[in-house]
Amino acid sequence: MTHWQRNEKFAFGTIDRRSLILGGLGFLAAAAMPRPVAALGRLDVGDGELLTVSDGNLNLPMNFLYPDVPKAELEAFLVANGLPTDALKPDCNVTVLKRGDRVVLFDAGSGSNFMASAGRLLENLAEAEIDPASVTDVVFTHAHPDHLWGVTDDFDELVFAEATYHIGQAEWDFWSSPEALASMPPERQSFVVGAQSRFKFIEDRINFIKPGQEVLAGVEAIDTAGHTPGHLSFFVHGSGDPTLIVGDALSNTAISFAHPDWRTGSDQDQDLGVKARLTLLDRLTADKATLIGYHFNHAGIGRVERKDSAYAFIPA
Repeated sequence: MTHWQRNEKFAFGTIDRRSLILGGLGFLAAAAMPRPVAALGRLDVGDGELLTVSDGNLNLPMNFLYPDVPKAELEAFLVANGLPTDALKPDCNVTVLKRGDRVVLFDAGSGSNFMASAGRLLENLAEAEIDPASVTDVVFTHAHPDHLWGVTDDFDELVFAEATYHIGQAEWDFWSSPEALASMPPERQSFVVGAQSRFKFIEDRINFIKPGQEVLAGVEAIDTAGHTPGHLSFFVHGSGDPTLIVGDALSNTAISFAHPDWRTGSDQDQDLGVKARLTLLDRLTADKATLIGYHFNHAGIGRVERKDSAYAFIPA
């Protein structure tokens, strides 16, 4: 396995290859992309802190997201909640836990090869003064491109070269299976190819986990399968109420809470996805837990309240 620390030599000194990407080539996108920002949100968890750091955003067509919902009903809901009716552009928020000598990323962003609007994690980590070499652990909620593909750079080398990687056993087994490609619709087969190619870089430093297991001190995995076969969410326990790193079990601060029963095309098992949302919302309400959503607006931090026969997201 190669490592990114290997250097390329230029006339004016020595530049590592990641610096070449972020510095020498970064100006090409500067005019079109937002300026890097430091952590969007911060939250104390006992003797540590959680930060949310942006990886940019996605662009998802509405007819893919909610194909079963009558168009008039869907559009009326979207308009009432100030959302566009043609496509959603969900934020991508990577959560960082800093506790003791650990720097833990929950998911790794999408890298530069998924969507042009995403792949901003490294620049924003730098703005938050987090060196990729300081990351001790990367904990995956699941292996979709916007959560996994950021583990490698444009030179196919590990970005977080010192980290141990943690992923659900069921998630790894699904994506690494020889049958995975044939089981996916054509428009998602690249997800399988991308996952399998990146798994090769981390397979010798992987820790497989199961629901109910303590992944790291104070970090508990819970089963939220449906979005993917082995999707996990993670409770971070501190001195007060727990905080849940949701992943994609809940994906929109309006729709997922007001209509958790709406099936979505982004879930691989749409019926199980509905069940996971309903179970999770009940638990979050009962536990009075704070939650951080990967695709929630801005910092993505808030809590859940009952509202009529459904739920509401209350931003922190």
